[in-house]
Amino acid sequence: MSIGSGIALIVIGAIITFAITIEISWIDLDIVGSILMGAGLVIFILGIVGMTRKRQVVETVRVAADPATGQQVTERKTSAPR
Repeated sequence: MSIGSGIALIVIGAIITFAITIEISWIDLDIVGSILMGAGLVIFILGIVGMTRKRQVVETVRVAADPATGQQVTERKTSAPR
């Protein structure tokens, strides 16, 4: 989702900077567009880094004997962090 948001901010910023020629006295649209493109680039890069970071898998194995029957019980849990 952050990759798409970054791309959207880059596109909106580019449209504001390069395609809109309206002059507004109290705001500079070129600066606003540049800020949006910069923020979009940062969000896009953070999204790529978040996607490519290494994920770990933790596996816990517990072996115990059932006292009533003497049978061996194995419990296996696997989890992956988000």
